[in-house]
Amino acid sequence: MSLETIDFDRLNIRPGDRLLDLGCGEGRHSISAYLLADADIVGLDLGMQDLQTARSRLQDFSVDANKAGYCAFIQGTGHTLPFADNSFDHVICSEVLEHIPEYASFLQEIQRVLKPGGLFAVSVPRFFPEWVCWKLSDAYHAMEGGHMRIFRATQLKQRIQSMGLTFLSRHWAHSLHVPYWWLKCLFWDSADDNFLVRGYHRMLVWDLMQRPWLTQTLDRLLNPVLGKSVVMYFRQP
Repeated sequence: MSLETIDFDRLNIRPGDRLLDLGCGEGRHSISAYLLADADIVGLDLGMQDLQTARSRLQDFSVDANKAGYCAFIQGTGHTLPFADNSFDHVICSEVLEHIPEYASFLQEIQRVLKPGGLFAVSVPRFFPEWVCWKLSDAYHAMEGGHMRIFRATQLKQRIQSMGLTFLSRHWAHSLHVPYWWLKCLFWDSADDNFLVRGYHRMLVWDLMQRPWLTQTLDRLLNPVLGKSVVMYFRQP
């Protein structure tokens, strides 16, 4: 079980589709997509250690020998994707763009490899929860590989629309994770030993594994107000 930010119901992945998970990290979306559909899934990331973790996690799942499709993890950069034009029916880029100094080329490459009529799902940290994190801790965003910017969803939406993609829908995710990151930023230097941070983290792990009705409902109710991530979906003309 993993914590997905993208809503796969909105992607409607069909048998035989090809999906690119750009900046796949440890493979949470790639693996989930592969388990959900008989599709060809490619997870791409610059970090070899994350890719090795993703491959190891994939091996932990029992997959029917007759299952169609595949899930592959490769190393590469979103600035110059190693794929031909119109290669994918779906592209996911989740919690990645905020880490990229010059992200315009990422969007251009996504548009290039996405097939006509294909779907693009992108998520970034929501402005207000992220702004509070920046105010509470400089180290949160100054650390190597940290967040380079705080996106305003409307501006990112308009940027993608200006490339010709059609906006479809938007939602928010992970509201219950916001207090955890605020606590972690508040006690940044001692977060690993702080009882509030550790206790809240245990609750999040319990919520992920058990998925109790109370916390799941609370998360859905709070997401429009305090969701940590904003998720948007677009269609290639």
